[in-house]
Amino acid sequence: MYDFHAHTSYSDGSFLPGMVRAAEEAGLEGIGLTDHCSISSRDRANATRNRYGFNLDLTYQRRRDAIEQVRERTGIDVYDAVEMDYDPRDEAEIEAFLAEADFQYVIGSVHAVEGENVQVASNFEGLSESDRDTVVDDYIDRLVALIDSELFDVAAHLDLIERTPPLQGRTTTDHYERVARAFADSRTVPEINAGRATREDPIVHPSREFLEALREYDVPVTLGTDSHAPEEICERTTFLEEYLRDRELEPVSPPGLDAHR
Repeated sequence: MYDFHAHTSYSDGSFLPGMVRAAEEAGLEGIGLTDHCSISSRDRANATRNRYGFNLDLTYQRRRDAIEQVRERTGIDVYDAVEMDYDPRDEAEIEAFLAEADFQYVIGSVHAVEGENVQVASNFEGLSESDRDTVVDDYIDRLVALIDSELFDVAAHLDLIERTPPLQGRTTTDHYERVARAFADSRTVPEINAGRATREDPIVHPSREFLEALREYDVPVTLGTDSHAPEEICERTTFLEEYLRDRELEPVSPPGLDAHR
């Protein structure tokens, strides 16, 4: 059992040694540290990056040194990975940075559409129904572009917009199938993301309908707890174990990992 999506204090998570210790205590065989990273120089994206401290492009070597130290004191695998913010306009810069940084694997995420964070409900509450549908269409367009770019090993929390009440329930079967077809033609794999799975109002990414579309196209999946604190890891690991067993899923590792073990 591996967790390929977790965060440390090198972005918006907890101290790195505590996250690894919690993974070992949860019985995991390995954990991937995938701190947020944005390299966009556009004003709004750069303001978000500075506000939340998503500066792994500046600190990845320091974190790499910390990972080497913690590897000496743990019995599990610890992977040096990254969660990159994706915008099609940044593809050349992302490709150049990833070639230089040489992470063990790379997660790609769509967090914003036209500069608006898709997890912030107030960004969309004033929109008409048709404009909200357009936001969802644009999100799917960007997700497919991420997959088609072949820059990433994993695509994170596919239906992130389901966390946002004004956008919930607007993704269609056609959307699901379009994304599934893109995955079927790509090296990129989606994740089962448990970041909201153990709350009172649980959300699992992808949704049941989305997962069925992926299975129809024989798309493999990987796993991520998307944990930001040590106490989240065990609870979400237990959830994922049950989730896999109930659905008879056998997850894979991120495609680029074997080359960097």
